[in-house]
Amino acid sequence: VQPPAKPLQAEEWNKLREDFQSPEIFEEVMLNAMIRCNSPVDVAKSLLSHLAKRNGDIPYNVLVKYLTLCVQQGQVSEICDVYDIMKVRFKVLESGAYSLLIKGLSNSNQWRMALTLLEEVKKIMSPSRKCYESCIKAASRHQETKLAFELYNEMLAKEVVPTLDLLQSFFDVSRGTKGAELQKELFGILLYLRENQIYPHKTFMRSIKLWFESLPGRKWRGHLTRIKDSGQCPVCSHQLEDSNLTEEEYSHLSERILRDVIHGTDTFRKTSPE
Repeated sequence: VQPPAKPLQAEEWNKLREDFQSPEIFEEVMLNAMIRCNSPVDVAKSLLSHLAKRNGDIPYNVLVKYLTLCVQQGQVSEICDVYDIMKVRFKVLESGAYSLLIKGLSNSNQWRMALTLLEEVKKIMSPSRKCYESCIKAASRHQETKLAFELYNEMLAKEVVPTLDLLQSFFDVSRGTKGAELQKELFGILLYLRENQIYPHKTFMRSIKLWFESLPGRKWRGHLTRIKDSGQCPVCSHQLEDSNLTEEEYSHLSERILRDVIHGTDTFRKTSPE
């Protein structure tokens, strides 16, 4: 399906629909094509207007597709309008719609509305990673660092795994910023990477390097290097800790697994999809 380049009249939409091999899914297929081609919003709006006049309303899934196009183009007023329609017509939205609304609002001057929506989501379901990350990035961009880290820590407490992109953004927005509390939070992220054996990619490593070098009153210097097989850093000669378990550590770990996992009574934890 090739979307039209300009808004159509009702007769024109009817003609396209009649010529389509599956008229019952015409609007969905057409909107998918508009999303793919990044069509002007007013073209999609004319399709929705025609659908509303023909059927008396617009189905939920069609509204979500229109919302996707609006978010894709940063059409904030349209995003707000769609949300107003949805909250009147539907008691609860599914997680995908909330993610779209929060993403679209968090990238605009209405970003605090995204925080309100996040609180609304918490009342009915566990927010997705996308919901949290959109709000965290919005707070960071607007120098609301304390709020950003509150949401980040809440995210970890709910066992929602952050993306490396989010973790990198903390170092990017904090470059050259003073404050012991902020430094503590960022060192916490480094500790999180270490404890979970997560290895940052080159772009992320560069952000960490630049953050260290930007610390006021410090004279840090970062170098990209390759650790020797011996575990020694060629730049600073620091000896990295061995990742192999000692006999004592292995014995302790095997005892814990036997006691807590194999002989444990918590059936739910043992059968969790995670």
